[in-house]
Amino acid sequence: MTNVLILGAGGQIARWVIQMIADDRNIRLTLFLRNARRLSDENARVVEGDVLDRSSLDAAMRGQDVVYANLTGDDIDAQAKSVIESMQAAGVKRLVFVTSLGIYDEVPGTFGEWNRREIGAYLPPFRRAADAIEASSLDYTILRPAWLSDADEVDYATTTRGQPFEGTEVSRKSVAALIAQIIASPSLYVGGNLGVHKPGSDGDKPAFL
Repeated sequence: MTNVLILGAGGQIARWVIQMIADDRNIRLTLFLRNARRLSDENARVVEGDVLDRSSLDAAMRGQDVVYANLTGDDIDAQAKSVIESMQAAGVKRLVFVTSLGIYDEVPGTFGEWNRREIGAYLPPFRRAADAIEASSLDYTILRPAWLSDADEVDYATTTRGQPFEGTEVSRKSVAALIAQIIASPSLYVGGNLGVHKPGSDGDKPAFL
């Protein structure tokens, strides 16, 4: 049995992940979110809390094997630090953490310029979060998705840190499929820092905008 803690479990990608792994009897889920009324799952333990509140986070962290963080906000670096410290205190090693494209200025061309104009000012906390995770002793996988669509499809490819980012968009369902794959096989992509995109979605900006 693998105990999995999902932080920010009310998010759209997280909800796809929950759906994808719900029937896996080898997984025991704990869903952690700020407003538990947003979510009810008979097959999971639902915990209301904030990752910046170490008492509630530490209580949820105990006994977990894999942590998937679906967090956002201008304090995501502080959230990441709290998650890292809680995991280290509990002796939990495996972390999957979603950040954003563009944190390494890795998006080339016209789309890269557009992306910097649109979200560049919001990226420094995401970069600091990724830096803190990479500097930790955790078995991490960092994901940097392209612009997220609601397309009901699983169609994605990845790039590694140091490679130019490819594509402009990817479906939330695709990112969830990758996360579900890692949860099912936690040895996948340990130490990975992956850009995630839909193949063939190159352009000046995402097609849905």
